[in-house]
Amino acid sequence: MNTVRPDIEAMGEAEGEHGADGSRTAVVDRLFREHNEALIRFLRGRVGSRNEALEVAQEAYVRLLSLDQPGAVSYLRAFLFKTAANIAIDRRRRHRSYDKVAGGQLFTEFSENRTPEREVAAEQTLRHLGSLIESMPAKCQASFVMSQIHGLDAATIASQLGITDSMVRKYVVRALLHCREQMDLERND
Repeated sequence: MNTVRPDIEAMGEAEGEHGADGSRTAVVDRLFREHNEALIRFLRGRVGSRNEALEVAQEAYVRLLSLDQPGAVSYLRAFLFKTAANIAIDRRRRHRSYDKVAGGQLFTEFSENRTPEREVAAEQTLRHLGSLIESMPAKCQASFVMSQIHGLDAATIASQLGITDSMVRKYVVRALLHCREQMDLERND
């Protein structure tokens, strides 16, 4: 079974009466053993992939472990599922925001209506965009180029750069917004 189990022992013991052996980790460990597969199935229906469901589940367990007094929550299983559902919703919103920004055709406007004057202006604009891209931090620049120029998806870029899908999306959005902002500033000057 390929499940991601939170590193409960590394999280440390908590004080108080929270489980059979008196530890916060024991409570989360029991929840993991008894409900993890159901949680993964529940999340898979919401996020679409098992890997994403595993990431969301792990984040939910970490949040549960970070509660000051998990014993104060009367229904920990329900709290775990609700927390995981909220995380899944947040991720979906971030993905939609990324798709809106990344889906905008930043370069399309420069390829339409070619006249000699516009070609020169477009070449200057592309050179300026090139310098904007070159001025970005390395991973931001690589994420942007792989996404917008080479058309790679976030998962592929993430595996090549050794970062998370989420970070790739953040880098691409930052780069797109930066380029758009700089281009708009030049138009207004």
